[in-house]
Amino acid sequence: MSVMNNPVQLHDVSVLQKMSDHEQVLFCNDKHTGLQAIIAIHDTTLGPALGGCRMHPYRTVDEALTDALRLAEGMTYKCAAADVDFGGGKAVIIGDPAQDKSPALFRAFGQFVESLGGRFITGTDMGTTMDDFVQAMKETHHIVGVPEAYGGGGDSSVPTAQGILYGLMATNHMLFGQDDLNQATYAVQGLGKVGSKVVRGLLESGAHVVVSDVVTDRATRLQTETAHLPGTIDVVADNDIYRLQTDIFVPCALGGVINDQTIDQLRVKAVAGSANNQLATDDHGKQLAERGILYAPDYIINSGGLIQVADELYGANKDRVLLKTKNIYNMMRDVYEQAEKDHISTVEAANRICEDVLASRAKQNSFYTRSIRPKWNLTRTRS
Repeated sequence: MSVMNNPVQLHDVSVLQKMSDHEQVLFCNDKHTGLQAIIAIHDTTLGPALGGCRMHPYRTVDEALTDALRLAEGMTYKCAAADVDFGGGKAVIIGDPAQDKSPALFRAFGQFVESLGGRFITGTDMGTTMDDFVQAMKETHHIVGVPEAYGGGGDSSVPTAQGILYGLMATNHMLFGQDDLNQATYAVQGLGKVGSKVVRGLLESGAHVVVSDVVTDRATRLQTETAHLPGTIDVVADNDIYRLQTDIFVPCALGGVINDQTIDQLRVKAVAGSANNQLATDDHGKQLAERGILYAPDYIINSGGLIQVADELYGANKDRVLLKTKNIYNMMRDVYEQAEKDHISTVEAANRICEDVLASRAKQNSFYTRSIRPKWNLTRTRS
């Protein structure tokens, strides 16, 4: 594994400063399984921290910690925007998901989650699967996003992709005055679990889509598989996706893709996709606004998966999830209209809305009720 044999040494002062904004950061090391993971709990004002666990071959502990901290903070705002009774947290496992996984590693990870006594609930993210967390469930019941056979809601990429499509409808309404997805052209970066479903939905609506993926075969295979759909699809190299003159750039891969190197390349009217932390910094959101490019705050538009896993803790119900996911359209409209009214970026508008929710709820919740006496009834037991 990338840094498994190295002691934890933090060299970036800004990372240490970022840690001070979080309630709790736990470094998890298990020599027997090779597990090295980080659990970051940002804020539990709204309830126990909820956030997925990703597995990635981070080059350094600084890099892994930075990712965990940013993602955990994003989950706080995402939970506030989605109106769920949970706070923000995230976990990262350092390692190559293609080579370093084992059932024992995820059981060890489950033991660390259990040690937090319900303050952190987790499930799948990039590089992890539902089957991985079936193993973790043997050690803790603070797991979501598991297969339906284990009492879960199933594949969370389905509502995530559906939420992106609702957000794109709201974006089209803001740009063109109508919701129809076939009124715009799209450049979709990343064809993983969510991105591929977003592309299929756009093609089913009759839209023109240009796609890219670091795995070229994945893009060409999707092009072949969707040839029967009414929309049209072209494939370009991943580095070329930023320069395309389409209406909407839809980033569905890694975060930080809107940065100093890419922002000047964009020739689109809007950016709206599923990737977490698309902006390298909040200042890039202001730069998009200055250039007249509409930005859909990622933690709102991609909250469909969160809605499903949060709902799962009350007993999986697909109809209820779909109903809640539809509200992403309304939330995006509210953010766009608030930004336009106040002459601020959509990032600032979304953050203000979420911070108002946090301030309001802070007066109602106590530390003890949210960390010791969860509001849901857990029906699953450890196997």
